[in-house]
Amino acid sequence: MNGSRLTRLRAEMARKQVDGFLISHGPNRRYMSGFKGSAGYVLVTAREQLLITDFRYVSQAKEQAEGFEIVRHSAKTIMDTIAEHVHRLAIRTLGVENQHLTVVHSETMREAIGELDYVAMTDVIEKLRNVKDEYEIGCLERGARIAEEAFAEVLGLIRPGVTERRVAAELEYRMRLLGADCGAYPFIVASGERSALPHGSASDKEIGMDEFVTLDFGANVDGYLSDITRTVFVGTPSERHRELYGIVLEANLAALAGLRPGMNGREGDTLARDVITARGYGEYFGHGLGHGIGLEIHEQLRLSANSESIVLEPGNVLTVEPGIYVPGFGGVRIEDDVLITDGGIRVLNSSPKELMTV
Repeated sequence: MNGSRLTRLRAEMARKQVDGFLISHGPNRRYMSGFKGSAGYVLVTAREQLLITDFRYVSQAKEQAEGFEIVRHSAKTIMDTIAEHVHRLAIRTLGVENQHLTVVHSETMREAIGELDYVAMTDVIEKLRNVKDEYEIGCLERGARIAEEAFAEVLGLIRPGVTERRVAAELEYRMRLLGADCGAYPFIVASGERSALPHGSASDKEIGMDEFVTLDFGANVDGYLSDITRTVFVGTPSERHRELYGIVLEANLAALAGLRPGMNGREGDTLARDVITARGYGEYFGHGLGHGIGLEIHEQLRLSANSESIVLEPGNVLTVEPGIYVPGFGGVRIEDDVLITDGGIRVLNSSPKELMTV
């Protein structure tokens, strides 16, 4: 696995004409090396690949980073150790993940390594990560299944008087019992008027009668994060509640029916946005239709009005999540995880999408 990723990375390095590439971002470090620890740097040249970390992780790194030279840093700082190896390997042009370096880290790096030709390698690994291999797709699909099974188990808990926070806690607890490493992110459980908050984190509010409850949840399986949303109704929905839900479901299904490889992100977004706009709720759908998922919950791929430069290709995995959010009333979002295939898409989750009342 690491070998093919290194080959693709080295091709990008040759194109950018850099002798070495210093990888600092945790998910990118893990993607390239397989190392799951929380500290360290990867240094790649045309012939060598080093994982530089501290004494806490040396044994773990040797087990996980197959084919990498493991360097335990013993100098004053880890950047001093990196500098030693940059000079040992005669690196003159060093690629860096500029979007992940703070000003302080950038200054520390330049002080330790000295005057080199530093080259910004913006999103180089992120672009490699956009196309998932079979193992990655399997982890995301398993994470979706676990998340949905946990959701099915907690449906009976969603009733008046139960707090949003309790529902979120039960969701994550059951995911862990079902085999997830943990939850993919802090879950959204937003009820009543709070369901109009697209990122309404679970609160101490008690769920009431005759209101929407939006649940946004996912499971972490070996570092890969699923991301699903379902909106349920407690009590008896009014005509307006049914109308909002029906529009969002129509938008979700239109996007799933139309997405295909070769389409750009703006075109994908339009599939759902046109449905919602035509029904008079365009101003209440303020976010993009979807985003890439993988080792991070929001990866580089975007389905949005500003994503003309992003072209979908087989192996992309991203969310499809239209929503309507009406302040003072409530909101609906329906979100699925989707794999782009040679002929169209495959939805990785399978929870029912008709309006569920509890």
